[in-house]
Amino acid sequence: MEVDGVVPEAQIDGVTHSNNNTVMTEVRARALLVIEDDAPIRRALHDALGEVADRLLEAATGREGIELASSERPELIILDLGLPDAAGVDVCREIRSWSRVPIVVLSARHSDTEKVLLLNAGADDYVTKPFSTPEFVARVRAVLRRARLGGAIGDHGPAVIEAYGLVIDVPRRRVARGQTVIRLTPIEWDILRTLVAHAGRTLTHQQIFDAVWGSALGSPQQYLRVHVTNLRRKIEVNPAQPELIVTEPGVGYRAELPG
Repeated sequence: MEVDGVVPEAQIDGVTHSNNNTVMTEVRARALLVIEDDAPIRRALHDALGEVADRLLEAATGREGIELASSERPELIILDLGLPDAAGVDVCREIRSWSRVPIVVLSARHSDTEKVLLLNAGADDYVTKPFSTPEFVARVRAVLRRARLGGAIGDHGPAVIEAYGLVIDVPRRRVARGQTVIRLTPIEWDILRTLVAHAGRTLTHQQIFDAVWGSALGSPQQYLRVHVTNLRRKIEVNPAQPELIVTEPGVGYRAELPG
């Protein structure tokens, strides 16, 4: 099998394992933790992530994973949902209650409901099995990059963002295209600010709703659909094919910034 016509791969129990020898050194972690009960998948992930981390920690149960996360303080956790002693979402919630370490979830389940549940529980990304090793390593690197830039909910992103001909000046609450200032409503601005502060990360409808409306009652998906549609009309070159504010169907929205 080939990826993009150049990378030969073979599947190992749901993980597509790459023989690619290209070394990417742009992001490297001190330690990563893999919480996965399947030994062949742990070995495949260990091999794949050798270029990403100095140390690869492994746990076969949720409890062991929580203890290692507490004692070793890894820079990122890869968490399988099908653990023998605990539900993956409960492990995610427990770790998130005392740590902001990035968590990438692995699962054979593909439902949007499952993705929303995990993202709302604090996961940073969600990868379904089977997956290609190059793509998985790229996703891990992206999450590490965002974490180092302060990508968790509530952190501040870059002060000024330039993308797709837009200049988004966060401190001044100002958006412009060229010399033209784009007038946004307070809600539209809060949605845009929330998304670009966590660029590259999919935020669920509930996460965005909580950031913008706080404790307000209502349907997050319904509220957001109307305001995001209006926001896209104002800031996207082609609102029907948005470049900046991307929809993750059934889950939420993501701000995509170039390069």
